[in-house]
Amino acid sequence: MMREIGVGLIGYGLAGRVFHAPFVALTPGLALRAVVSRDPAKVHAGLPGMTVVPDVDALLARPDVDLVIVASPDDYHAQHAIAALRASKHVVVDKPFATTAADARAMAHTARISGKMLTAFQNRRWDADFLTLRRLIGEGRLGEIVHFESHFDRWRPVPAAVWKEARAGGSWLDLGPHLVDQALCLFGRPDAVTADLAALRPGAPAPDWFHVVLHYPGRRAVLRSSKLAADHALRFAVHGTGGSWIKPGIDPQEPAILGGAAPGGPDWGLDPAIGSFTDGADPSRSAPVPNERGDYRLFWQALADALHGKGENPVPAEQAIAVMEVLEAGMASAEQGRRISLS
Repeated sequence: MMREIGVGLIGYGLAGRVFHAPFVALTPGLALRAVVSRDPAKVHAGLPGMTVVPDVDALLARPDVDLVIVASPDDYHAQHAIAALRASKHVVVDKPFATTAADARAMAHTARISGKMLTAFQNRRWDADFLTLRRLIGEGRLGEIVHFESHFDRWRPVPAAVWKEARAGGSWLDLGPHLVDQALCLFGRPDAVTADLAALRPGAPAPDWFHVVLHYPGRRAVLRSSKLAADHALRFAVHGTGGSWIKPGIDPQEPAILGGAAPGGPDWGLDPAIGSFTDGADPSRSAPVPNERGDYRLFWQALADALHGKGENPVPAEQAIAVMEVLEAGMASAEQGRRISLS
């Protein structure tokens, strides 16, 4: 019988409540044992009977916790991950993996010394639209990709009074990790980064808009986000030597959980917003492209399997470091007003 991996969760905000606790509960081989929170009532509203501990030290002292999920505010990610690794715990870190590439490397170094697994929660590798794009590329229908455009736009004209709105780097360190990770999964490390970050909403305490270009030989990957986009339907626009794929809409899993649904069921991960493919051989005609099924549970099952010695780390720390290097280059590019080389 498979031994359960005891899980401890640091933080019960949006990430802990929506992306971590529900999926741990559904993953064979994982069992949530304790949550670090200053608001036990909030935790118990969603997780009746759950053990709530007051601080990270109390969590790390528990012998029944083998895996720690770091879902604390960004500035604490490196500190909490390194402490957990030194306490001989495996670690999952929510995005952004760290706030600097140097911290990310220190986390990976500590993991190597401890012999414990360190992974980044890059759930949007399992979005329906991204899985569909990977299928199209694998089938060769798009030919050689020359222009990749990835949007994560929203209509939130009034900044909310929460720490995430004021985080250093703003949206670039909030939504950027998703878009960068997807681009690196498809195309690898770019040669250079050119970024423009701006605070466009009145009273915005940090950048809420970005336009970032990843430079590759013969290809450009454009990553964009705005919180002042009333029409925010476009998700992907991908153009290649064989044709184009245009995809509206956003993966439905996060909205479903926020709406009270539990992960799973016959309709889970089914994206109703269908993209279209225009064949370069006949650009006058477009055809709908059925979506793959998105499923964040696949990250958690891959992690559980890896911890039980039956698979690989789903998002190795080295890949998380590569994302941080691009994010950091983007920050430097925006500050200095020039292209930043990564070679």
